[in-house]
Amino acid sequence: MKTITNGIHHITAISGNAKSNLDFYTKFLGLKLVKKTVNFDDPHTYHLYYANRTADPGTLLTFFPWENIVKGIRGTGQATEIQYSVPKDSFDFWLNRIKEHNILYNKPSQRFDEEYLTILDNDGLKFELVISNDKDEREPFITDDVNESVAIRGFRNITLTLQNIDKTSKLLTDLLGYKLKEEKVNRFRFVNENAVDAKYIDLVFAPGEQRGQVAGGSVHHVAFRVKNDDEQMMLHEKLSDAGYHITPQIDRKYFKSLYFREPGGVLFEIATDPPGMMVDESIDELGKKLQLPEIYESRRLEIEKRLPEL
Repeated sequence: MKTITNGIHHITAISGNAKSNLDFYTKFLGLKLVKKTVNFDDPHTYHLYYANRTADPGTLLTFFPWENIVKGIRGTGQATEIQYSVPKDSFDFWLNRIKEHNILYNKPSQRFDEEYLTILDNDGLKFELVISNDKDEREPFITDDVNESVAIRGFRNITLTLQNIDKTSKLLTDLLGYKLKEEKVNRFRFVNENAVDAKYIDLVFAPGEQRGQVAGGSVHHVAFRVKNDDEQMMLHEKLSDAGYHITPQIDRKYFKSLYFREPGGVLFEIATDPPGMMVDESIDELGKKLQLPEIYESRRLEIEKRLPEL
């Protein structure tokens, strides 16, 4: 049985103030808060999940908001850019909205024959809205301010900036199911043809640039999709045989996880699609109540008291 990944499952980042983070991603970007839970290792810190209407893998952006976190430094050994897919002809809307909300941005540009628009969130996390050449039929979340014709569909790709890309390229192609699609100057684009969406990874070759520091406004890790536990554990064996130091399977309630560092230093996760975000909430109830891992349920009152107001 050939074990492969199926594109990006989720991306987890670090922010500062939780309320500011919530407002940016739900009120400005128009994403849906699909899960309000806590950090498994720090239950007095939220773990917030934003996604499309149906909380599909490939649309899940999650945050650990630490109130007094120092600012990260963008550099090598990091996932430096998150790319979101948006519909054709939506940039006029987004540019007007960016200016109205005084958001930091760069003017639209082109890469690999696709238009993209760079934005920084309140903590300096860099992401890009991309008008994809691929058809994107994922169902967006719709708000009063962001309608279906302009709304974010989900991830387009993720960019890693590395001092050396050879070993990371080999990991992507030999073990994770990617192949090199195209390159331009120092940017190499890989595609996962097993995936329909969220299937691209760009490696930027940046020898000599300063090493990044993961903190506020930084990506913490990138998670790749697998179909089930069996495929995940087969991949665990293959990664171990290839010399990667990979964790045992960890139950994260909404998916099972494995963690390891790719050769350039970025933390990777292998996450199962099941059981999914609706294991404890219906689609209409997603994100409305604080959901706790079972190990913390007996401490609910104390945890709720110490979490910041949203």
